[in-house]
Amino acid sequence: METFHPHKGPYIRELKPGQRITGFYLVRYKQLEAFRDRSRGQFLTLLLADRTGSLLARVWEGAPELAETFEQGAIVKVQGDVESYLDRPQLITAKLRPAQPDEIDLRDFRPATAKNIEAMLETVRGLVGRIGDLHLNALARHFFDDPEFIKQFAAAPGARRVHHSYLGGLLEHTTSVAALADSVIALYPEINADLLLTGVLLHDIGKVREYTWETDIDYTDEGTLVGHVVLGDEMVTAVMAAITGFPEDLALRVRHMMVSHHGRYEWGSPRRPQTLEAMALHQIEELDSQVNRFRELLATRPEGEPWTPYDRLLGRSLYAGRDDLAIEEQSREE
Repeated sequence: METFHPHKGPYIRELKPGQRITGFYLVRYKQLEAFRDRSRGQFLTLLLADRTGSLLARVWEGAPELAETFEQGAIVKVQGDVESYLDRPQLITAKLRPAQPDEIDLRDFRPATAKNIEAMLETVRGLVGRIGDLHLNALARHFFDDPEFIKQFAAAPGARRVHHSYLGGLLEHTTSVAALADSVIALYPEINADLLLTGVLLHDIGKVREYTWETDIDYTDEGTLVGHVVLGDEMVTAVMAAITGFPEDLALRVRHMMVSHHGRYEWGSPRRPQTLEAMALHQIEELDSQVNRFRELLATRPEGEPWTPYDRLLGRSLYAGRDDLAIEEQSREE
């Protein structure tokens, strides 16, 4: 995989035990920890990242002094040896210093959608145009006719870690859910198509305020304290109140989709779905989220292995299948 900056060094996905590497990586997490033998002082644990993945790193020598030279979220130049720890690569760091601006290209460190942004935006514009109800159409257009909102919506991640956690992930998730919605609408004519499409377009708009993504993907203050579900509901409620004659019951049904799309209380949903459209929205957006999560995890499994490493968020490992591995091996030989 070609890097954007010639001095970036190897991507994390390319690292294997036994390599000695020099490269630039984003510090996603840092923590000083005490050795079991307290007389040895402290060592430094880091989670390094680039656009291909993340890697645990340790600094054994001079850790307290080194930790003072950079902050979490910084990009650093690292030299060290890749070892294996619990069946995963780990970097034992020999040298580390903060990167200089002319040494890096931020595109090397921020994962981004592989899909065409403009093509996905055209899909979104087409969806807005299909909403026949004048009030719902005006609601959608308020957001998607706004160039500044479109800029943020097209760049925002779908999440910090769980699914579509890369630039453009929110837009990709929205267009994928829209494709699923078309099938649902065709199969179940009793579902209000205009209402469901409005929910598809707007259910996650609070994420443009929930996240920051200048270097690494992280939460804003209001994202941490309020969250995208409430933020999104506030955004659409304010716009509906400003649209002349917006029906009260229709506004209530839109708001219900906004606050119930996570489906369960334990998943951060203030309400569980209680309308056909809200239930359908939850099911299709959850399907797309889970497929994306599975796809990302399966792509990180060690070469030649049918199983992925254990995933803490899913609470299980995933099986790719041995037949798939045989096909991959045959393709490489050809």
